[in-house]
Amino acid sequence: MRLTCSQKDLSGALMIVSKAVNTNNTLPILNNVLLKAEGGRLSFVSTNLELSITYHIQTSIESEGQITIPAKLLTNYISYLKDGEVRIEVSDTDVQVKTSDSKTRIKGLPAAEFPPIPTVEKEGGVKIKAGDLKNAINQVVFAAALNTTRPILGGVFLTIKEEKLFMVSTDSYRLSEKAIPFSSSDGEVTCIVPAKTMIELGATLESVEPGDEVEIITSKDQVMFCVKELQMTSRLINGQFPNYKQIIPESSKTQVEFDVSALSLVLKRINIFAKENNNKVVLKISKEGVLITTESTQYGEGEINLKPIIQGEDNEIALNSQFLLDALSHMNSNFVVIEVGEKVSPVIVRPKEDKGYTHIIMPLKI
Repeated sequence: MRLTCSQKDLSGALMIVSKAVNTNNTLPILNNVLLKAEGGRLSFVSTNLELSITYHIQTSIESEGQITIPAKLLTNYISYLKDGEVRIEVSDTDVQVKTSDSKTRIKGLPAAEFPPIPTVEKEGGVKIKAGDLKNAINQVVFAAALNTTRPILGGVFLTIKEEKLFMVSTDSYRLSEKAIPFSSSDGEVTCIVPAKTMIELGATLESVEPGDEVEIITSKDQVMFCVKELQMTSRLINGQFPNYKQIIPESSKTQVEFDVSALSLVLKRINIFAKENNNKVVLKISKEGVLITTESTQYGEGEINLKPIIQGEDNEIALNSQFLLDALSHMNSNFVVIEVGEKVSPVIVRPKEDKGYTHIIMPLKI
C-alpha cells in the first residue's frame, strides 16, 4: 500500500473518525483506525462496536491495500505535521509516514483483525438539510438521560408523521420535541437512536454546510447517517418509546413571554441559592409581574421581580431552575413563551418564533 495525500485532508479525516474510538476498549484492535486505499480514494474506518464512522478522501494511490493504525497516535502525529504532501507506505504491518523533511515508522495491526462494519438493510429513509438536523439535535438531545438504568430514556426517538420528521428525548423530568421538514422520505422511519450517537453526529455536522443533504437510513437494528463523504452507523435501542404526547398539555391558564437573555441572567443569579435546595424556584405570576423566589437556605435566599408580557390568570408554579436554564440556552430565540396550567401540570416552554419546538418541564411541589 502506497499513497500520497495532503496533511490537511489526512488530519481532518482522522479527527472525524476518532469520535468512534474508545481508548478504554478491552480489544486492542478497537483502538485503531482502519485505512483502506482502493479505487482512487482513501477510506478511514473506526468503531467501538456500537458506533462506526467511515470517511473518504480522494487521493493519489500507487498501490492499493489496507492496514490498521493506533488512532490516537496517528491523529496526534499528523496534526503536528506542517501543511503539505504526506506519503504513506505500508510493508506488512509497518507504516512509514514521510514528508519533505521527516520520516517516521508506526507499527500497525493487520486489517483482517478489524471487526466488520454492520450493513444497514434499508427499511426506511428520509433526507433532511444538515443545518436543520444539527439545530434539532442541539435542541433535543440535552433532555435525554445519558446515565440511566432505562436505556429507552438514553435515546432520541425519530418518527415521521404529518410530513415532518419528529425528534424527541426525555429523562422523565423534562422532554424536548422538534419537528423538522424534510425533502423526501422512503418507507417507515420509527426508531430510537442512542443520544451519544446523536451528540457525535451533531459535532460532526459542524464541519458540513447547512444546505448539504443528510440521508438517514434505518433498518431493524441499525441506523446510518450519510452526508457527502461521511457515513455514521449506529446500533438502535430496542424497546417502546413512552407515549409522550399524552403528557403535553393541550391548553394552559397562563402564558408569559420573557426576554431569554433577561430571564437567563435572573435565573443564574438566583440559582446561587437555589442550588442548596435541589434547584427549586417558585414563579408567582400576577398582573403586576412575575416574582421569582427561592426558599431560605444556609447561605440565604433570593427574590427577583420581572415585568414580562402576561396573558391569562394569576398563577404559581415551582420548577427546577437548572432545567429551565438548560431549556433557555437551547431555544435559538430572543423571546420565549412559558405556558402554565395547574400547579401539578407540566410547564410548556416554547420559543416565540419557532412553533416546531416544544420543551416541557415537570413541576416541583410548592
